[in-house]
Amino acid sequence: MEKKSYFYHQADPALYPLLQEFAKKNRSNPTDAERVLWQYLKDKQLGHFRRQYIIGDYIADFICLSTNLIIELDGGYHQLPEQQMSDELRTQWLESRGFKVVRFSNEELLDSPESVMNKIKEYQAIQGHE
Repeated sequence: MEKKSYFYHQADPALYPLLQEFAKKNRSNPTDAERVLWQYLKDKQLGHFRRQYIIGDYIADFICLSTNLIIELDGGYHQLPEQQMSDELRTQWLESRGFKVVRFSNEELLDSPESVMNKIKEYQAIQGHE
């Protein structure tokens, strides 16, 4: 699978500074679920993950560029029909560029982090890691 490291070049130049600022704020103020997941991912046992990474006009919650795996944590507003449509378009765009996008709800992660980590390990194996 071809690895591309410069998807930020595909961002709208007028939008990119706003994305940078938003990503920076998100890294500085993670949700409880993001904080828990980052504690698991930052040790690099599952690959080198980055937080709040700009890809095109999107910001991925967590991404491993070596396996093209994106992990999204979804809060309650992701249950709204208009947000689900937006999430689907986002996923299609990312997957058309070779990424695998997996989603977990905040509650799923906080209720069962070990189960979420096992699923991430499975996706990593499928994506060619380990």
